[in-house]
Amino acid sequence: MPDQTLPTLAQSAMRGIACKCPRCGNGKLYAGFLTLAPRCESCGLDYAFIDTGDGPAIFIIMLAGAIVVGAALIVEVKYQPPFWLHAVLWLPLILATTLLPLRSMKSLLIALQFHHKAAPGRLMDREPK
Repeated sequence: MPDQTLPTLAQSAMRGIACKCPRCGNGKLYAGFLTLAPRCESCGLDYAFIDTGDGPAIFIIMLAGAIVVGAALIVEVKYQPPFWLHAVLWLPLILATTLLPLRSMKSLLIALQFHHKAAPGRLMDREPK
């Protein structure tokens, strides 16, 4: 798409959070919950370059862990509820804080990867001096 200007960092981030194509911002990024579509239905961008690895999961685990553990410690120190009540309270919160933002976090990292033209590292061919 030579006639289209490259998106700014803020535009790329917003496209990522909205789970849209990182190039045009119109096509869907996903075919399933976390399954990527093969290409953009709007601009035809091939999504084969995408490799987020475990990045989204790690970010979500760290954020959710801080929220849930902090809340659980406060409740334990202040009220000392039985263990079954901890399970009833924190298991739904763990599921909500990990599964709900995972899709947006993955697409945000994809959009930033596209924006910065991230690629696997390569060794330069150098001749000995």
